[in-house]
Amino acid sequence: MSRRILIVAALTCAAITAAPAAAGSYPEKIPLPAGWQPEGIAIGHGKDVFAGSRATGAIWKGDLRSGRGSVFVPPRTGGAALGMKVDDHGRLFVAGGGTGTASVYDSRSGRLLARYALTDAPTFVNDVVVTRKAAYFTDSQRQQLYVLDLGRRGKLPVAARTLELTGDLEYDTDPATFELNGIESLRGGRRLIAVQSGKGKLFAIHPRTGDTEEVDLDGGTVTNGDGLLRQGRWLYVVQNRDNRIAVVRLDRDGDDGRIVDTITDPDFDVPTTLAARGHRLWTVNARFTTPPTPTTEYDIVKVG
Repeated sequence: MSRRILIVAALTCAAITAAPAAAGSYPEKIPLPAGWQPEGIAIGHGKDVFAGSRATGAIWKGDLRSGRGSVFVPPRTGGAALGMKVDDHGRLFVAGGGTGTASVYDSRSGRLLARYALTDAPTFVNDVVVTRKAAYFTDSQRQQLYVLDLGRRGKLPVAARTLELTGDLEYDTDPATFELNGIESLRGGRRLIAVQSGKGKLFAIHPRTGDTEEVDLDGGTVTNGDGLLRQGRWLYVVQNRDNRIAVVRLDRDGDDGRIVDTITDPDFDVPTTLAARGHRLWTVNARFTTPPTPTTEYDIVKVG
């Protein structure tokens, strides 16, 4: 077993709780601006960390080591920033929630590189994963993905395309039901994996055809599944309102898996998405059960 897998496996103890910060270590919690209403988190170059506001579309950028940061992308009227990822070209891809858009920013300067109109309302463009060939966005209200096909050297496309999802996945006829949410890649992008929040199921997705196959969890479920993070054959599933992270051990192809552990932390307050730097994990507290006000406190939490 490789050193990397050994390190990742060390995180899967029965309950990981916050400990006092030692000199030179990462802070246990990083405060975000009051009233921020975060949902997505991404880690970029070095110690850069990003958190988007689902209320305004603004993006905060900070330093994982010092915990200090500032507003990186200003708010905009009607904006929303949900799931986000930084790719190998230093670009920050952001899902636009009910706006039906996707935005791409330079993660160093904050400059808007592109904004795509993916679909019309009603919609909820929730999360994104970026592979070598494309960026894939989930929609929690429509049974489809939105795809930004990347050209040579990662060139952004002129427009997005829609990929209809077929196979085992079935959306509820009630438009209020929350469906696909977090998404990750498998096998170098040859397959994708996403979580259906309301039913607590995982689905493997063929990125070219849209055919889906339910991942057999040996009787387990990941209800309230939100953000996903895969490291090797370990898949971390944030279960937001359950205040925990399920640890799933996938088989080689990602067709089957087993929930082998659950991570909890007293600092969790409806965590939503997850990001990693090396073997360390961070999540963001969305605090969905707390009525938002201009002075409500929000933060990023180091896991373990």
